[in-house]
Amino acid sequence: MNVTETPTEALTAPFPSAGFAAYGTACPMPKVLIVDDSAVVRTSFRKYLEETYECFEAESALEAIGLLRRETFDIVITDIIMPGLSGIELLRKIVEEHKDTPVLVVSGVDRPQRALDAVRLGAADYLIKPCDPEVLMLTVERALERSTLLKSAKQYKRDLEIRNQELLRKKEQLERLQAQIIHSEKMASIGQLAAGIAHELNNPVGFLYGNLDLLRVYLADILKLVLFYDSLDLEASAAEQAAKIKEDIAFEQTIVDLDSVLSDCRDGAERVRDIVQNLRTFSRLDEAEFKKTDLHEGIESTIRILSRYFSGGTVRLLREYGELPPIDAFAAQLNQVWTNLLVNAAQAVEKDGGTVTIKTYCSGDDAVVEITDDGVGMTTEVLGRIFDPFFTTKAVGEGTGLGLSISFGIVERHCGRIEVESKPGEGSIFRVRLPRNADPRRGRPEEIEVGNYDYAV
Repeated sequence: MNVTETPTEALTAPFPSAGFAAYGTACPMPKVLIVDDSAVVRTSFRKYLEETYECFEAESALEAIGLLRRETFDIVITDIIMPGLSGIELLRKIVEEHKDTPVLVVSGVDRPQRALDAVRLGAADYLIKPCDPEVLMLTVERALERSTLLKSAKQYKRDLEIRNQELLRKKEQLERLQAQIIHSEKMASIGQLAAGIAHELNNPVGFLYGNLDLLRVYLADILKLVLFYDSLDLEASAAEQAAKIKEDIAFEQTIVDLDSVLSDCRDGAERVRDIVQNLRTFSRLDEAEFKKTDLHEGIESTIRILSRYFSGGTVRLLREYGELPPIDAFAAQLNQVWTNLLVNAAQAVEKDGGTVTIKTYCSGDDAVVEITDDGVGMTTEVLGRIFDPFFTTKAVGEGTGLGLSISFGIVERHCGRIEVESKPGEGSIFRVRLPRNADPRRGRPEEIEVGNYDYAV
């Protein structure tokens, strides 16, 4: 049998009959090494087998070992008792160095224990001299068939392992794709919700903000009139009644507080207006196209959305912005990357307090955003899995393990890459490199394999 057949074909193909006669045409003849110190025995075995097999001879175990190092044989037929090394020692050597080569032991000693010992050491079979030609032929055929089956099974196992690895990689890719789809749907829903809320709030906030200015003017006019009436001479009963009303409503204090109340209302309306604007900037549903994007603007809108992480005094936020040109990007998707990286950085330092630094600069044709924290850091083992879908080091209920996986996919879609540096107890650096002029339909020209991410530990 041709051992280069695929495993399935090898296991289902019929074995050649009549002494492997099929090898005479499509396949080369199997090589048989006959080892015996008797020339008569070697000649008789060759006579039986040479029509079907290509036969080689060796008069000692040492000569056979030399031949085995130069040639590959399909089967070895060896005597046991020979000068120098015995056939049993040759059997051990073949099992150790040529484990795929079957060995047929032939001996003139008819002892069951010797036959059993030979088989236990790895012999394919044990024959007693003198051998019947048909028995010898059938034994050789059976040993070769068994050897071919074992080789095919090993190849089949190797193929299965390769296919299992491919399936595992495809499964991981599918999980990542499913996670991205789920996340995209969630983000689309959140974006629509945010846009809807922003739209609904925008009009009433506009009314409030605009009317507060009018209200301040109107109140000033009314107060002017009230103070005029207060300055007039009234009858005793009217003056007494007016004084009582002024006392009941704390007139003097109300005049003092009125301006402060209006200022507070105006500040509150401005804050609501800013929140609405940040929601619209962050969701950017009206900017779902690939267009020139200001990275600093996106980072700042993300920081405002995440103000609860950086306004409590525990986490200190530093900005080291350099000159960045507008780049081609999906702005809303990059905002999600900044969200995930900034939240992770803040959570890494918020327990004991620390600093998160955002640094931007240009490197060659890339715009680079570095987000650094001086928090707990990560081990090499964790670093190797941080971009795997559903992997998280957070407690149950605090994280889904999708944030960095999604971020990696978004950066990859922008033809960029994420580099990570981290050591336990020394913090982490996430470095996002984005080309200035990217095409989402193609990867970087210099990238051999899109999808690889770099670790610098």
